[in-house]
Amino acid sequence: MMLTVTAAVLAVLAVLLAWPVPALLARARWPRRDPLVALVCWQAVGLAGGLSIIGALLAHGLAPWGSSLPEAAWSVLSGHPPQAPVRGDHWVTLTLAGVLAAELVSVLLLSWVRTARARRRHRELLELVVRPHALPDARLLEHPAPVAFCIPGAEPLLVLSSGMVAELDDAQLAAVVAHERAHLREHHHLYLLPFVAWEAALPVLPAAARAHAAVRTLVEMRADDVALRSLSGAAPRRALARAIVVAAGGAGGAGVPSGALAVAGSAVGARVVRLLDPPSPLPAWARAAALLSAGLLLLLPTALLLLPAV
Repeated sequence: MMLTVTAAVLAVLAVLLAWPVPALLARARWPRRDPLVALVCWQAVGLAGGLSIIGALLAHGLAPWGSSLPEAAWSVLSGHPPQAPVRGDHWVTLTLAGVLAAELVSVLLLSWVRTARARRRHRELLELVVRPHALPDARLLEHPAPVAFCIPGAEPLLVLSSGMVAELDDAQLAAVVAHERAHLREHHHLYLLPFVAWEAALPVLPAAARAHAAVRTLVEMRADDVALRSLSGAAPRRALARAIVVAAGGAGGAGVPSGALAVAGSAVGARVVRLLDPPSPLPAWARAAALLSAGLLLLLPTALLLLPAV
């Protein structure tokens, strides 16, 4: 009976995390005040949602074998008989839990392998045509469109097109390079990977596409913030905003390989407005509350599944 109640509570939590919570978080205005905290919250929503739906299916399917998930799982693995009749719906939910868990893990791994392979291929091709830039960690690509991007990985590559170098002054070019360095230093591609997999595994779920788009925007905003800290000059915000507009207007993403992180990657208008009219920073208490909420959100499905066994 206890596991049946646990399954019901987890199912409700899974529904909330599959639609209304992502919708509210995507529409909220506070994330642009602190993109890093918002990225942590999105990761918590995604992980807790996966735990909740798989946990709900497992809890319902194993209910005849015990009053908690560890007890029921041990009973099944030990070959103990069930304590209550096993109906068809128990077998169906157990099968669904296994299929869904296998799909999420396999899609995540497949996305990682495909993305890593594509990045490696693009990096190898680019190394044949780029030449050194004045900056030690940058490469110059002969291309008329203003393009700047980085390819993360074990051997990261930061590429500037000749069109971008020609269009921008020194301050604007420094802002672009600082933005791309921020992507590489903070490993922003890892923030994106779970949501790429989520959208691929559950394409019919609107929240998956919404979450992926929101995280892409927050990653770019975070890179903007990190870049600004390393920039000097009279107007670093204006310099970075100008560079973003040039990159977005010149090529519209053309010339940027798949899997790369580009300076004009997402939400150009919102980012330019944010740079030129920056919002007030999130107060310390609000940051703490958001991070605490993310932690509790991750602990909730875990506690519902394991605490009854304590």
